Formats: sequence, C-alpha cells, structure tokens
Amino acid sequence: MTRKLLLAATLLGSVSIAATAAARPMTPEDVAKLESVGAIAVSPDGSRVAYTTSSLPDVTEGEDNGSFKQELSVAYGPDNARVFLPADVSPSNIKFSPDGRTISFIWSQDKEKRAVWGIPVDGGAQRKLAAVDGANVSSHVWSPDGTTIYMLASADADEQREEQSDAGFDAVVYEEEARLNRLFSARYGTDVDADPAEVTIPGYVSAFQVAPNGTTAVIETSPTPNVDDSYTLKRVNILDLSSGDITAIVETPGKIDDVEISPDGSKLSMIAGIDENDPAPTTLHLVDIATGAFSAVNGGAAEAAVDAEFLADGRLATVIDKGATSFLRMYDANGNQLAEYGTGGIAISGIEAGGDRIVVRGDSAMHPSELFALEDDGTLTRWSNHNGWLSEIDFGTQRTVTYKARDGQDVEGILIEPVGGIPSGGAPMIMNVHGGPEAHESNGWQTAYSKPGQVAAGQGYAVFLPNYRGSTGYGVDFAKAHQNDYAGKEFNDIVDAKRHFVAEGIADADRVGITGGSYGGYASAWGATALSAEYAASVMFVGISNQISKFGTTDIPVEMYNVHSRKWPWENWQGMLEVSPIYHVDKAETPILIMHGAEDTRVAPSQSYELYRNIKVRTDTPVRLVLYPGEGHGNRKAASRYDYNLRMMRWFDTYLKTGDRDAPLPPSRPQLAEGAKGAAAAED
Repeated sequence: MTRKLLLAATLLGSVSIAATAAARPMTPEDVAKLESVGAIAVSPDGSRVAYTTSSLPDVTEGEDNGSFKQELSVAYGPDNARVFLPADVSPSNIKFSPDGRTISFIWSQDKEKRAVWGIPVDGGAQRKLAAVDGANVSSHVWSPDGTTIYMLASADADEQREEQSDAGFDAVVYEEEARLNRLFSARYGTDVDADPAEVTIPGYVSAFQVAPNGTTAVIETSPTPNVDDSYTLKRVNILDLSSGDITAIVETPGKIDDVEISPDGSKLSMIAGIDENDPAPTTLHLVDIATGAFSAVNGGAAEAAVDAEFLADGRLATVIDKGATSFLRMYDANGNQLAEYGTGGIAISGIEAGGDRIVVRGDSAMHPSELFALEDDGTLTRWSNHNGWLSEIDFGTQRTVTYKARDGQDVEGILIEPVGGIPSGGAPMIMNVHGGPEAHESNGWQTAYSKPGQVAAGQGYAVFLPNYRGSTGYGVDFAKAHQNDYAGKEFNDIVDAKRHFVAEGIADADRVGITGGSYGGYASAWGATALSAEYAASVMFVGISNQISKFGTTDIPVEMYNVHSRKWPWENWQGMLEVSPIYHVDKAETPILIMHGAEDTRVAPSQSYELYRNIKVRTDTPVRLVLYPGEGHGNRKAASRYDYNLRMMRWFDTYLKTGDRDAPLPPSRPQLAEGAKGAAAAED
C-alpha cells in the first residue's frame, strides 16, 4: 500500500461519512491499515493548517514490522491538502514559525540525534534549523520574534558510564541515577547555531512554552523523571529566561494536563485535578502568571475539560466532554461562559487556533481522527479523509446507552450492535472495559487492535463499552466513586450492564464475554475468577491479578494509593488479597486468554504469570499466556498489534460465540493474512 497515493485519492473528492454502498464486514487486516490525524498546528494568520497523520507499517501486506510513522500534510480547506515531506521523514512536535513562513518539527536523519528541522511553506526542501551536540531534542518552541528556537534536550553524555557499559559493567540502579533533560536557546538564521546557550531549569522539565513578552517561560516540572512523580508531584512554574529564576509556582495539589498562555501573557488556562485524590486532570482553571494564584472555572460540573486554546482576541475555546458526548465551549478572558456548541456526533480530542481559524481533531462512530474546522455558526466542517476505503465497510449501529446499576446509579456507555441487527434470543456480547479507570469512552471511533469494536460487530457480536464508576466525564465525585472499593461498585456496574442488555433482548445471557487492558485487564481477570459465573470468555491484557504484589512491582505506587486504593497493602493484607483475582481462582471456569508486554513497568508481567500459573495448576479451565517481547504497557509495533487482534477474536470465536467453555484451545499461532510475511507457516 502506498499511503501518499491513498491520501491523494481520498483528498481529491469528499467521501461520504455515512457510506451508502457498504459491502463487507471489518477485519483485523483493516484495523492494521488505519490512519489517524495526530498533531495539529495552525499558521499565525489562519490561512493553512499543518497536521500529521499516524500509521503503522502494513504487515498484512508484507511491509517490515515497526512502530508508528508520522506524515506531514498542510491543509488549506475541505479536501484541499498536500503531503509536505518525503516518505522517509517522520516528523513530530510540529510548529509554525511566528511569521508563518516555516513549519518546524523534530526529526532524526540517518540515525543522527533528533534535532529541529524546518520546511518553507511556499516551497523548498527541509533543512536543519537547530540542534544540541550529542543530545536528542524532544520538543521545541519559537521565541515570539522568531529569532530564537528553544529546545528541550536529553542529558549530557556520561562518558564514564558509557565506557563502563562498553566493558560489560552495565548494571542498572533502579530509580536512581536520574538523567534530567536540559533547555537550550539557539539563534535562528541561515546556518545552524553551533553553540546554543543552556538555560538553567529546575528538576525534570517535561513541557515548555514562551510567553508573548519573550522573557518569561512556563515550564512543567517534577522532581525526577519517575512516572509516579509525573502523576503526583508535577507543578507549573513561571521562569525568567534572562536570570533562570522561578518567579511563581502554581501550587496545584492534583494532576496537570493542558496548559496554555493567554495572548496578553497575563494568565494561563490549566486543566488539572482539584486535589491529590482527584483521579484525572479534568477541571479547567485560570492562573495569574504574576502570582501563580489559580481558580477553577468549571469546578463541580458533571463533565471533563479535555483541551483548551486561547484565541487572538483573548477568548478561550475549550473541549468539554459530558459523559460520552463532546461539546465546544467559549469563555471570555475572565472565565465567563459565552457560548456552547454541539459537535454533531464528533468526539473531539484536541483543539488548535491561529488568526481567526479554529480547528479540532475529531473522530466518530464511522471514522478515526480527522481534521475539522469550526465555522462561525458553531458547526464543524470536515477537512480531511484519510481512510476513504471505510466506505466499503458494513458498520454495526452505534449509540450511547444509559442503564441503572443495582444501587440506582445511572451508568452510561457505548453500544455497538451486530451488523444486521440483534438476532432473536440476543447476540453474543463483549464487554470492552477501559483502563484507568480514570478515563472514559466517547461515542466516537471504537475499533483498535485491542478493542473489538466493528470487527466484532461484523462477526455477529454486540460490543458494550461501559463508563463504569471511576470513569471521567461525569464529574469528580463520580470519578472518585470507586476509591477504597477495589472490584466493588466499579465491576458490579459491568455485571449490571450485562443484566440490562439481557433484559432488553440484546445480549444472550450465556454468551457474554469481557476484555480490557490495564485496569480493564483487572476487570477481565476479576470477571474470569470472582465473577466467572457471569462471563463465558475473557481476554485480559496487561492486567492486575494480585493487588499486593502489584504494589511492589509497579512504577506508580503513590498514584495507586492516592486515586485507587486509598490505603496501603500493609494496612489490610487480607483485604487486599481478597480483591485480587488469584484469590478467587477456585471459582475460575471462564476460559481466559492472558496477554502482556514483556517489558511492562506499569503492570509487571509477573501479574499475568501469577494468574496463569494459579489457573493452570488449580483448574482444568482453558487458559493461555502470550508475551510480547519488547512491548510495554500496550503494544506499539505493527506485528504485535495485528497478532493481538487476531488472537483476541479467535478466542472469542472459540469460547464466547459457541458458548462452549470446554472447547479445546485454538492453535497457538494465529492465521496471518496471505500477504503477511510468514503467513504460510502460521497455523499449527
């Protein structure tokens, strides 16, 4: 497959989102081909939009395995865009220069260190703009006058360490020897600045912006690069670029997400948690840059702020999720709401602006992320179409559903019906449980390598994605409702969804399965053990099986305490054991496929080993453990993702669709597409 040809073809004419000539079900091979819009940058005058599309090598057609590659395009209007860089350039961190004449990006040429590159918008080849000798640049920003490029770069080389490692002394001291990144300023001109100046910064800086005055920066710091610190101790600091002094600290007690600087440089918008126990940064705040004082704008609302962007006139455009539905909201400079717009079924994940142009990244039930522009009347116009072939797919109907949990709580989720509708007696149903649980499912694109979505719908399954207690999008109280109650209300909500759909005639009570990753993997393990009577099959991914050993092997122990357990294991050893799936293996009659990245530091692979070994030794229940070398907390590479999707669907076909819990294990190797390398030897 040549993606540039596909892009050109799809942008020549608009392909209807609601295809009228759908002809076939979706397949795992289709999932492997999906492209989506990623980063977005709008030129200062709003005349053009630069954006990246992200895709994996198509291993189903024999392309070499690898991870995601980005492609830069520039759009000028609906179905009017062109690819801007050669095929071998995979850019990240895209920006427009202040004069709008250059698009800058991070890239590594020929295995060199990552540096800042740029390409003129009016024609010409890419060239290197700035670099730090011997270091990788991770992100960059322009000074407002366009004379300077600031770069966050990796730590200086440790020659002693490198020499020792070459000699075989390569021991790793866990959570010590932190390597902090550095900040540099480089002069922008015809030649690359050979001696960029280092700017003093405190701690570990993960994000950096320059205020409109050019002398002040906003940096996000944590004490160390440890993930737990990034969750629990990250703070926003105001930095004087000339002296390197911190002039103000925004003392937020909770997690921090999107931070933006107002056009006049007097304030910040900041999406953050309201306290250290708030599971996710979902509340919009305004911050006084001079003092660091902050106040919540939408505090207490049953919603989640997703992304925000200041406009040139000082207004603040914000993406708001109310449960599974997205809205665009406008505030004035003081945080007063001016207007709110529905999005016409588009789930929005990002917003950017330049000049008088506002654009968003959005997906729907019918397509992954694409580029949309906001019109004056509040409607969205689609500018891109990168998966035109989806018009061939026969989609199952997708809609939001609200049901009552056993204690009367309203719970919402996304239902995907089987292609062709619900059969008499109900369909086999897959409960697809999101991780976190501080996340939520939107009524948008719901098909991915680990999400059965429309692939399952095309094979006769119904799929439900519950926003169970602990999910975001319904207010902080709902997001905290699962705390200090491992495997309680949160997982009962999923069983209650099953009972709702059985009563509605949508699900067959004897053919309901469960799958999910991370916390969704915990739900899947719990469903296969403690709640085995409820589920006919389970697929667990990077999931939790032992809450005691999980605490001792994860890289986020404080995060677990703050927003999940609210107590330490040693405060109640027995209680923590009883909310662990391994404790309930005596009930395990649900066939379970366990999959895990072999290098996972968030949920150690030992969690999957424990559950596998307990089920294998203590029961006759079908169980299989699959490890993915080189993968962490989620698969990155194309072959691992495709393999996962094939295994997941085959497991459900074997045990869930048939309802036969005693069926023999499917072959240990999946049947690859004919065009994939090694396809001929795929079957046992």
